Amino acid sequence: MSDAKVRGVVHLIEETKTYGQKGFRKRMVVLEQDKGSFTNYVPVEFTRDACDSVDEMKKGDEVEIAYRLNGRRWQKDANSEVKFFVNVEALSFQVVGDSPSSSGSANDAFAEAGEEDDAPF
Repeated sequence: MSDAKVRGVVHLIEETKTYGQKGFRKRMVVLEQDKGSFTNYVPVEFTRDACDSVDEMKKGDEVEIAYRLNGRRWQKDANSEVKFFVNVEALSFQVVGDSPSSSGSANDAFAEAGEEDDAPF
């Protein structure tokens, strides 16, 4: 069975958070997907050592993330309602497109503008 994948533009990168006595680490990245009539936001969690790999990502990058779904059941006590939660845990990612602001430099943009024949200077 192949890993499931999700693709989108990086909307938010949270700082790494540490939990418990053993130092469990978790870092959330939110992907933005344009669905035409609405925008879909997909939170993906990077855990343990994978938290450090997120440093290679920038807001605005288009990325593809391989993930697995983790579900859990929770009930406060025997008389309370049972609730179910799902997490999207990242296994790996690759940047498939840079953010528009990071592609090229100001010098490249200036050179392109200077190539026009109708420049006012």
